[in-house]
Amino acid sequence: MYMGRVMGTALREVRAVAQASSATHARLRDRLVAIAVATVGVDLVCAVVALLLERGPAHSQVTGFGTALFWTSTQLLTVSSSVQNPLTTGGRILDVGMEAYAVTVVATLAGALGAFLIKRGEELDRG
Repeated sequence: MYMGRVMGTALREVRAVAQASSATHARLRDRLVAIAVATVGVDLVCAVVALLLERGPAHSQVTGFGTALFWTSTQLLTVSSSVQNPLTTGGRILDVGMEAYAVTVVATLAGALGAFLIKRGEELDRG
């Protein structure tokens, strides 16, 4: 019974964020959208750069834009992939930069969600 109430409340809050039902919900939604749009942009730019840097060396598995996009997406998701690590110095620098970006995004998301939960808790306590 308790778990059902918790899940119901969570779903209502997710819906409220999607609909920007209050200023607090709108702030979180705006932050989430900004992070998502920035990440898609970073992913696309990094895929082009990875393709330019990695398509030349022998034994490189980055042979086209699709492979480059797959590699950069998995790196930004911090899950790695079956595509081998970069072979060029530029590709390695790009990889480290993408990993730093990914860690920053995770920390930013944690901060945004923490701030939302505190503010929303205060709102609910006030009634």
